[in-house]
Amino acid sequence: MTRHDAPLLAWIEGIGLRGPGLPGWAASADILAGRVEHVEVSTVLVAPAALPPAERRRVGKGVKIALDVGFEAVAHAGLDAAFLPSVFTSSSGDGDNCDAICRSLADDRLISPTRFHNSVHNAPSGYWGIASHSMAPSTSLCAYDDSFAAGLDDALTQLAGGIEAIVLVAYDAPYPEPLHAARPTPDTFGIALVLTRAPGPRAVARIEMRATAVADPHRNAMHIASLERVRSAIPAARALPLLAAIATGDERTIVLEDAQGTHRLLHVQSISSPTPVNRESHTQCA
Repeated sequence: MTRHDAPLLAWIEGIGLRGPGLPGWAASADILAGRVEHVEVSTVLVAPAALPPAERRRVGKGVKIALDVGFEAVAHAGLDAAFLPSVFTSSSGDGDNCDAICRSLADDRLISPTRFHNSVHNAPSGYWGIASHSMAPSTSLCAYDDSFAAGLDDALTQLAGGIEAIVLVAYDAPYPEPLHAARPTPDTFGIALVLTRAPGPRAVARIEMRATAVADPHRNAMHIASLERVRSAIPAARALPLLAAIATGDERTIVLEDAQGTHRLLHVQSISSPTPVNRESHTQCA
């Protein structure tokens, strides 16, 4: 997106969240709003129950958290995951598999087919298709520390191109040592957003993104010190100011950077009291 492009618009219909001391969107909204204390405890990973048992045993941290938050967001939106296009974005992918493969190459050079299969960057997308029975298009991205911004840009661009709804999943997981020393990600974190072209009965916020020359990283800082540590340490957690604005019902403008060194203004307008609905969710998250 160039500086002269029109703004990209969307409504947020569903949210999924899991990270250090943030056990799901419903349980975390009051924490993000400052109404409940944030306790810094390690992220609890949930086994993806929608996967068959064999696949469930093989997946790593990245797949677990990506599917967890993705299904939470789709259930929150009351939509069917099988028909939603998706965007998966991560700054690093599966660090444990990367470490294990590197060690094997330095030792006997025998690579486990399962590890190789799970090492590719689009592994969460593939497992999402298995778990949700989705045949919809899916994109997998990586833009280092700016991966959330890149994923959001891609999802909003697809909406502008004519699709009605899409699920965005941003996630990160730590590397083991010695890679951790070079790329210190302290914990696992995931966020998912169901974005739509038009507001539906479950819409919780309207967002508008445009390119800008403004660079003001202080605008993004969380007011709670422990949450700011999470935001600044884990690339996927750059989404926390957006979620905090929704949780507090605020109208806020956030600055996002991308891998090309340009900036985007993300204007968030919370919808405090979305109209309740009774439609049943059909996500495959049992």
